[in-house]
Amino acid sequence: MSVSDNIKRVQDRIADACAKAQRDPTDITLVAVTKQKTVPQILEAVDAGLQHLGENRVEEAVAKIPQVNDDANDELTWHMVGHVQSRKAKHVVQQFDMVQSVDSLKLARRFSRLAGERERRLKILLEINVSGEASKYGLAGYNWYRDSAVRDDLWPEIGEIAALPQLEVNGLMTMAPYDADEKTIRRVFADLFGLRNALANELNLSLPELSMGMTNDYPIAIEEGATMIRIGRAIFGERD
Repeated sequence: MSVSDNIKRVQDRIADACAKAQRDPTDITLVAVTKQKTVPQILEAVDAGLQHLGENRVEEAVAKIPQVNDDANDELTWHMVGHVQSRKAKHVVQQFDMVQSVDSLKLARRFSRLAGERERRLKILLEINVSGEASKYGLAGYNWYRDSAVRDDLWPEIGEIAALPQLEVNGLMTMAPYDADEKTIRRVFADLFGLRNALANELNLSLPELSMGMTNDYPIAIEEGATMIRIGRAIFGERD
């Protein structure tokens, strides 16, 4: 199937998941993750109507983003969705509109300083590890609703990040375990939804975005409150 056919199929599944959850499909932002995909492939997705694009790797993004932007007819929004090393943060601030993967106070401080040097505010999401997997990046949020020690660490850390002058904290992001059963995946997404509400109420933060759900699990994520989904393989096919 073509990229445009794949996008239509994803959009149909988004609509089905929204109908099941009694949500409006226009409330869901589809971010096409373009890791390992060529400029012509990305432009196919843009020509099919997608305006939000995501990249995992800084070096790859730096090479592709200017080319795609030059050839696209519409203005695009680029999301960094992968882990960012501090030494590469400068390139991220230069190229991306939103960073979905801010996973430490140290990295947030660096982004704020670099954004200040460019006289801009950078939109970010806080990546939260609510699954408890050791292999996952993110601020520690596993079992936050039961473990007061987790909240005692997490609340002040998020408060400090939210106070940084050049950052605009728009919400939270997480990843569910890749091969988990539906009950486990649903629990991870529900935990992030609950965490967002708790932080909004207790820290007086506006956190409208919840980025959760990828090719394997995005309908579940939508049912559990996602506002952004990050889709690669279902649009572009398998990666090399």
